[in-house]
Amino acid sequence: MPFKTQLPLRHIIRHATLTAGMASMLFGGSVQASPHLMTEVDARGAQELRYANFSQWLDEFRRHASTQGISEATLASALDGVRYRDRVIELDRYQPEFVRPVWEYLDSATSDTRVNNGREKLEANRQTALEMQQRFGVPAEIIVAIWGIESNYGSNFGDFSTIEALATLAYDGRRRDFARGELLAALRIIDQGDISVERMKGSWAGAMGHTQFIPSSFEAYAVDGDGDGHRDIWGSIPDVMASTANYLAKAGWQAGQPWGVEVVLPGSFDYAQTERRSSAEWASQGVRALQGELPRFDSAAVVVPAGAEGPAFLVGPNFRAILRYNNATSYALAVATLADKIAGREGIQQSWPRDEATLTRDDVKELQQRLNEAGYSVGGADGVMGPNSREGLRAFQRDQGLTPDAFATQSLLERLRQSR
Repeated sequence: MPFKTQLPLRHIIRHATLTAGMASMLFGGSVQASPHLMTEVDARGAQELRYANFSQWLDEFRRHASTQGISEATLASALDGVRYRDRVIELDRYQPEFVRPVWEYLDSATSDTRVNNGREKLEANRQTALEMQQRFGVPAEIIVAIWGIESNYGSNFGDFSTIEALATLAYDGRRRDFARGELLAALRIIDQGDISVERMKGSWAGAMGHTQFIPSSFEAYAVDGDGDGHRDIWGSIPDVMASTANYLAKAGWQAGQPWGVEVVLPGSFDYAQTERRSSAEWASQGVRALQGELPRFDSAAVVVPAGAEGPAFLVGPNFRAILRYNNATSYALAVATLADKIAGREGIQQSWPRDEATLTRDDVKELQQRLNEAGYSVGGADGVMGPNSREGLRAFQRDQGLTPDAFATQSLLERLRQSR
């Protein structure tokens, strides 16, 4: 998905279906909130005051794009007949009630079918994948795994017109300024001849091609891998692999290092730790590899996506590079695990707490309200398990004699209900 270094729009929405707050469960990392200070209602009101309709907005944008150097030929081919797409706005404003547990996401993302298809794709494109591995230092199986997670190896990268999707979002979406900037980037891509308007297809949120770049990331990271003078992430697998590997390399991928390792934590482990530490420092706390030895990381984090009862991982810089592609711990873990399986290595060995019922968004709001009522101040009840909510939940768990891992479950919510 290469987006800029901030959390990408496409994945803010798509990975909202994963465990709430999961991205920020990476110890030593955080997810940044949207920088926009205007509320959705205020922004929509200001937009409606300025533009009578989509056509009027498009006329103004077209004039602006012309002042930014977009040719009249590109403006005509890209914007003549552009439609406002109601479906894009429906998807933009959709908030799922039920949050998908990490293990269910991984079951699908790293299924036997996806692993077998990945091995077939790697074999069919082995020379290209190894060439990009040599050129950028990113393992072939990681490149293929991202391809698999992002679009199921090109079978599902979306059929929305990128221009229509971004124009709709720039007029009426939740992040208008962001979409407007991406629409200008899309026009620049067309203007320079990398792709035609008709072939520029992707998701409803403007992510494009086999590995789902948004336009600004295409401009920054897409690479001509087949030497034809164009960067084509829709039809050229060498371009797709080169662009994906280049993004990860620029994100800090360190050649020759693993993404991480599955670990066993001591019973006394402090789950509230947020600092990154060296492998030696983690080992001094009793963290040990499930098999073999800990990798020699200078800066590593412990990840426990399902709390103390689920698997634990020690992850290094390459895991963080995958997070730059999509800032969700579950996503990075899916890419890493799928890559391991494609390469013939073992997947995750420790079991998930599948009998533990997770929470809906309304449940999380109730959890937050009850924590506040019980004196564990967590701030507003917004249905998202952010840092304050996790700290309040840890404090409640400590007072209840439980392991303070801040993994929100139905059983914890029931304890709160009974503690009144």
